[in-house]
Amino acid sequence: MILQIISILGTIFGFLFLTLSIASGLYYISEVVEEHTEPTKRFLTRAIYTIVIIQTLLILLDKFPFKLSLFSIASHVLYYQNLKKFPMISLTGPTFIGSCVAVVLNHYLWFKYFNNHEIPPQFRFDPNYVPMRRANFSEVASFFAICIWFIPFALFVSLSASDYILPTANEIENKKQDVAMGDALNEGPKLRRRTIGLARMVINKIRQQIYSVARVFGYEIDPAYGTLA
Repeated sequence: MILQIISILGTIFGFLFLTLSIASGLYYISEVVEEHTEPTKRFLTRAIYTIVIIQTLLILLDKFPFKLSLFSIASHVLYYQNLKKFPMISLTGPTFIGSCVAVVLNHYLWFKYFNNHEIPPQFRFDPNYVPMRRANFSEVASFFAICIWFIPFALFVSLSASDYILPTANEIENKKQDVAMGDALNEGPKLRRRTIGLARMVINKIRQQIYSVARVFGYEIDPAYGTLA
Protein backbone atom coordinates (compact mmCIF):
# COMPACT_ATOMS: atom_id res chain seq x y z
CA MET A 1 0.00 0.00 0.00
CA ILE A 2 2.69 2.49 1.05
CA LEU A 3 4.91 1.44 -1.86
CA GLN A 4 2.10 2.17 -4.32
CA ILE A 5 1.60 5.63 -2.83
CA ILE A 6 5.36 6.30 -3.07
CA SER A 7 5.27 5.13 -6.69
CA ILE A 8 2.42 7.51 -7.53
CA LEU A 9 4.14 10.44 -5.80
CA GLY A 10 7.41 9.64 -7.55
CA THR A 11 5.67 9.60 -10.92
CA ILE A 12 4.01 12.97 -10.23
CA PHE A 13 7.25 14.62 -9.06
CA GLY A 14 9.16 13.10 -11.98
CA PHE A 15 6.63 14.51 -14.44
CA LEU A 16 6.81 17.94 -12.79
CA PHE A 17 10.61 18.03 -12.83
CA LEU A 18 10.66 16.87 -16.46
CA THR A 19 8.18 19.58 -17.43
CA LEU A 20 10.15 22.27 -15.61
CA SER A 21 13.39 21.07 -17.22
CA ILE A 22 11.88 21.22 -20.71
CA ALA A 23 10.42 24.69 -20.04
CA SER A 24 13.79 25.95 -18.73
CA GLY A 25 15.56 24.51 -21.76
CA LEU A 26 13.11 26.14 -24.17
CA TYR A 27 13.46 29.47 -22.34
CA TYR A 28 17.26 29.33 -22.56
CA ILE A 29 17.29 28.28 -26.22
CA SER A 30 14.85 31.07 -27.06
CA GLU A 31 17.18 33.64 -25.47
CA VAL A 32 20.18 32.27 -27.38
CA VAL A 33 18.26 32.36 -30.66
CA GLU A 34 17.24 35.99 -30.08
CA GLU A 35 20.93 36.91 -29.87
CA HIS A 36 21.90 34.93 -33.00
CA THR A 37 19.03 35.42 -35.45
CA GLU A 38 20.99 35.29 -38.72
CA PRO A 39 22.83 31.99 -38.01
CA THR A 40 19.53 30.51 -36.81
CA LYS A 41 17.76 31.55 -40.02
CA ARG A 42 20.50 29.97 -42.14
CA PHE A 43 20.38 26.78 -40.08
CA LEU A 44 16.59 26.48 -40.39
CA THR A 45 16.73 27.13 -44.15
CA ARG A 46 19.30 24.39 -44.68
CA ALA A 47 17.39 22.05 -42.37
CA ILE A 48 14.21 22.49 -44.45
CA TYR A 49 16.13 21.77 -47.67
CA THR A 50 17.66 18.67 -46.08
CA ILE A 51 14.30 17.30 -44.92
CA VAL A 52 12.77 17.86 -48.37
CA ILE A 53 15.65 15.86 -49.87
CA ILE A 54 15.12 13.10 -47.28
CA GLN A 55 11.41 12.96 -48.13
CA THR A 56 12.26 12.66 -51.82
CA LEU A 57 14.71 9.83 -51.18
CA LEU A 58 12.09 8.02 -49.08
CA ILE A 59 9.73 8.12 -52.07
CA LEU A 60 12.33 6.84 -54.52
CA LEU A 61 14.15 4.25 -52.39
CA ASP A 62 11.73 3.16 -49.66
CA LYS A 63 8.51 3.42 -51.70
CA PHE A 64 6.83 5.81 -49.30
CA PRO A 65 3.33 6.96 -50.35
CA PHE A 66 3.72 9.62 -53.02
CA LYS A 67 0.72 11.83 -52.13
CA LEU A 68 1.41 11.83 -48.40
CA SER A 69 5.10 12.54 -48.92
CA LEU A 70 4.23 15.32 -51.35
CA PHE A 71 1.94 16.82 -48.69
CA SER A 72 4.81 16.76 -46.18
CA ILE A 73 7.11 18.46 -48.68
CA ALA A 74 4.45 21.13 -49.32
CA SER A 75 4.13 21.59 -45.55
CA HIS A 76 7.85 22.31 -45.27
CA VAL A 77 7.56 24.80 -48.11
CA LEU A 78 4.85 26.47 -46.01
CA TYR A 79 7.11 26.41 -42.95
CA TYR A 80 9.77 28.12 -45.05
CA GLN A 81 7.42 31.06 -45.63
CA ASN A 82 7.71 31.87 -41.92
CA LEU A 83 11.41 32.63 -42.46
CA LYS A 84 10.77 35.52 -44.85
CA LYS A 85 10.24 37.92 -41.94
CA PHE A 86 12.33 35.95 -39.46
CA PRO A 87 12.26 36.19 -36.50
CA MET A 88 9.06 38.26 -36.47
CA ILE A 89 5.72 36.50 -36.90
CA SER A 90 2.05 37.39 -36.72
CA LEU A 91 0.14 34.88 -34.60
CA THR A 92 -3.03 35.66 -36.57
CA GLY A 93 -1.37 35.59 -39.99
CA PRO A 94 -2.43 32.98 -42.58
CA THR A 95 1.11 31.57 -42.84
CA PHE A 96 1.38 30.82 -39.12
CA ILE A 97 -2.15 29.42 -38.87
CA GLY A 98 -1.61 27.30 -41.99
CA SER A 99 1.65 25.98 -40.50
CA CYS A 100 -0.15 24.94 -37.31
CA VAL A 101 -2.80 23.10 -39.33
CA ALA A 102 -0.09 21.42 -41.45
CA VAL A 103 1.71 20.16 -38.30
CA VAL A 104 -1.46 18.55 -36.96
CA LEU A 105 -2.41 16.99 -40.31
CA ASN A 106 1.11 15.69 -40.90
CA HIS A 107 1.19 14.02 -37.51
CA TYR A 108 -2.26 12.47 -37.91
CA LEU A 109 -1.80 11.22 -41.49
CA TRP A 110 1.64 9.70 -40.92
CA PHE A 111 0.56 8.14 -37.63
CA LYS A 112 -2.41 6.60 -39.45
CA TYR A 113 -0.11 5.38 -42.24
CA PHE A 114 2.31 3.60 -39.91
CA ASN A 115 -0.56 2.00 -37.99
CA ASN A 116 -2.34 0.69 -41.08
CA HIS A 117 -1.28 -2.96 -41.47
CA GLU A 118 -4.42 -4.35 -43.03
CA ILE A 119 -4.07 -6.70 -45.98
CA PRO A 120 -5.73 -5.32 -49.14
CA PRO A 121 -8.99 -7.15 -49.93
CA GLN A 122 -7.69 -8.50 -53.25
CA PHE A 123 -4.79 -10.25 -51.46
CA ARG A 124 -6.53 -11.61 -48.37
CA PHE A 125 -6.87 -15.11 -49.80
CA ASP A 126 -3.66 -15.09 -51.83
CA PRO A 127 -1.14 -17.52 -50.25
CA ASN A 128 1.71 -15.91 -52.21
CA TYR A 129 1.05 -12.41 -50.90
CA VAL A 130 4.05 -10.91 -49.08
CA PRO A 131 3.04 -8.10 -46.68
CA MET A 132 5.01 -4.89 -46.61
CA ARG A 133 7.78 -4.62 -44.07
CA ARG A 134 6.60 -3.01 -40.85
CA ALA A 135 8.77 -0.21 -39.54
CA ASN A 136 9.97 -0.76 -36.00
CA PHE A 137 9.56 1.74 -33.17
CA SER A 138 12.97 3.38 -33.53
CA GLU A 139 12.45 3.94 -37.26
CA VAL A 140 9.01 5.47 -36.77
CA ALA A 141 10.18 7.62 -33.85
CA SER A 142 13.21 8.85 -35.82
CA PHE A 143 11.07 9.66 -38.86
CA PHE A 144 8.59 11.65 -36.76
CA ALA A 145 11.34 13.47 -34.87
CA ILE A 146 13.32 14.51 -37.97
CA CYS A 147 10.77 14.79 -40.78
CA ILE A 148 7.60 15.79 -38.93
CA TRP A 149 8.38 17.55 -35.64
CA PHE A 150 11.85 19.05 -35.96
CA ILE A 151 11.12 22.11 -38.14
CA PRO A 152 7.84 23.10 -36.38
CA PHE A 153 9.54 22.74 -32.99
CA ALA A 154 12.56 24.76 -34.13
CA LEU A 155 10.29 27.47 -35.54
CA PHE A 156 8.29 27.57 -32.31
CA VAL A 157 11.47 28.19 -30.33
CA SER A 158 13.02 30.59 -32.85
CA LEU A 159 10.19 32.83 -34.02
CA SER A 160 9.28 35.98 -32.14
CA ALA A 161 6.04 37.87 -31.64
CA SER A 162 5.53 41.59 -31.12
CA ASP A 163 4.50 43.14 -27.86
CA TYR A 164 3.77 46.73 -26.86
CA ILE A 165 5.43 48.13 -23.74
CA LEU A 166 5.88 51.55 -22.19
CA PRO A 167 9.28 53.19 -22.65
CA THR A 168 11.71 52.93 -19.76
CA ALA A 169 12.77 55.83 -17.56
CA ASN A 170 16.08 56.13 -19.44
CA GLU A 171 14.27 56.35 -22.77
CA ILE A 172 11.96 59.07 -21.43
CA GLU A 173 14.99 60.98 -20.12
CA ASN A 174 16.74 60.71 -23.48
CA LYS A 175 13.55 61.96 -25.14
CA LYS A 176 13.53 65.01 -22.88
CA GLN A 177 17.15 65.71 -23.70
CA ASP A 178 16.38 65.56 -27.41
CA VAL A 179 13.52 68.00 -26.89
CA ALA A 180 15.80 70.35 -24.99
CA MET A 181 18.20 70.32 -27.93
CA GLY A 182 15.37 70.96 -30.39
CA ASP A 183 15.64 67.56 -32.09
CA ALA A 184 12.10 66.39 -31.35
CA LEU A 185 8.71 67.42 -30.02
CA ASN A 186 7.66 66.39 -26.53
CA GLU A 187 4.52 64.39 -27.16
CA GLY A 188 4.69 62.32 -23.97
CA PRO A 189 5.67 58.70 -23.56
CA LYS A 190 4.35 56.38 -26.24
CA LEU A 191 4.08 52.65 -26.47
CA ARG A 192 6.95 51.02 -28.34
CA ARG A 193 7.25 47.62 -29.94
CA ARG A 194 9.53 44.91 -28.67
CA THR A 195 10.10 41.35 -29.80
CA ILE A 196 9.76 38.36 -27.52
CA GLY A 197 10.40 34.74 -28.37
CA LEU A 198 7.29 32.69 -29.05
CA ALA A 199 8.40 30.00 -26.60
CA ARG A 200 9.20 32.59 -23.93
CA MET A 201 5.83 34.25 -24.46
CA VAL A 202 3.96 30.96 -23.99
CA ILE A 203 6.02 30.06 -20.91
CA ASN A 204 5.46 33.52 -19.41
CA LYS A 205 1.71 33.23 -19.97
CA ILE A 206 1.61 29.82 -18.28
CA ARG A 207 3.71 31.09 -15.38
CA GLN A 208 1.43 34.10 -15.00
CA GLN A 209 -1.62 31.83 -14.81
CA ILE A 210 0.07 29.59 -12.22
CA TYR A 211 0.95 32.61 -10.07
CA SER A 212 -2.61 33.95 -10.38
CA VAL A 213 -4.13 30.63 -9.28
CA ALA A 214 -1.67 30.43 -6.38
CA ARG A 215 -2.66 33.94 -5.22
CA VAL A 216 -6.33 32.91 -5.22
CA PHE A 217 -5.47 30.19 -2.69
CA GLY A 218 -3.36 32.59 -0.62
CA TYR A 219 0.10 31.52 -1.81
CA GLU A 220 2.60 34.06 -3.09
CA ILE A 221 5.20 32.18 -5.14
CA ASP A 222 7.14 35.24 -6.28
CA PRO A 223 6.04 38.59 -4.76
CA ALA A 224 8.29 40.52 -7.17
CA TYR A 225 6.81 38.93 -10.30
CA GLY A 226 4.59 41.25 -12.31
CA THR A 227 5.65 44.40 -10.43
CA LEU A 228 7.46 47.33 -11.96
CA ALA A 229 11.14 47.67 -11.10
